[in-house]
Amino acid sequence: MMRPSLLAAPAPSVAVEITPRQVAAISLTVRAGVPVIDACAVETLPAGAVAPALNSTNIADRGPVVKALKLVFGRLGTRSRRAALVVPDCVAKVSILRLDKVPSRASDLDQLLRWHVRKAAPFRLEDAQVTFAPGAVTDGGGQEFVVAVARRDVVQEYEQVCVDAGASPGLVDIATFDLINAVLAAERPPGGDWLLVNVTPEYSTMGILRGSHLIFFRNRVEEGDGNITDLVHQTAMYYEDRLSGRGFERVLLAGAPETAIATAGPVTRGADQLRRNLEERLGVRVEAIDPRRLASFAQRAAVDAALVSSVTPLLGVLLRERVSR
Repeated sequence: MMRPSLLAAPAPSVAVEITPRQVAAISLTVRAGVPVIDACAVETLPAGAVAPALNSTNIADRGPVVKALKLVFGRLGTRSRRAALVVPDCVAKVSILRLDKVPSRASDLDQLLRWHVRKAAPFRLEDAQVTFAPGAVTDGGGQEFVVAVARRDVVQEYEQVCVDAGASPGLVDIATFDLINAVLAAERPPGGDWLLVNVTPEYSTMGILRGSHLIFFRNRVEEGDGNITDLVHQTAMYYEDRLSGRGFERVLLAGAPETAIATAGPVTRGADQLRRNLEERLGVRVEAIDPRRLASFAQRAAVDAALVSSVTPLLGVLLRERVSR
């Protein structure tokens, strides 16, 4: 199953992610059936230039963001003007809705799902971008749907800085959706229940999947290391009590706490400590997502430890068309 995009179009060969800390981009080609990252680039952003939020201005200082985008696009060395755009999870509100009966007409289904999410949206749905994708089939013949809702003007802020930098973003996704897409694009994706934990300095996200179907999604803003461990434990308890969970086949960890980001050494120590905490709580081995298992890197695409974590959601959004529905 594909997670819903905030905006969707045929997948381009270039992807860019905008976070409060940096702008990252890759270009991808397929050679003899193997995805190859031809080039990748990262440019840091000044503090405060990007402030991701659900219901307020996100691009606080456009100048540095446009400059960084121009730099990374230039370093890719591609003539392509089309780009997939990855934005922070907290830009959108994600819900998993269960319908006992699915309307046969697409327009009726759209209106029904909008009616359900309207009650929880902290803004007018008339001002929102609403997208959805079918999820798991429930007992009794019902259907779950993964629904993403974001303010249209907030999405346009991210699109516009890309346009100002010379690119045309025709496909927009949130980061954790594309981490999921990256995992599902693997040669042997998980077949049972699995948990994805995505930790950034600004937010943490938990996603539970049953095979290829997202059955739980939770985003929290600005969680510390201890709180993340507690939140994962609460998520696991909910999974067992409410989602008929019988145990995770795999637990995957992406990102690292803010205090462990500055250099390669602290990244390793911070990520290892969080991984050990989660393994102790869950009783399951916690793995990192390694994009090098999904695509090879061309010789000119210099890769270091800090860049590897930035590549994964970008690779996921470009491989999303390969993910089984």
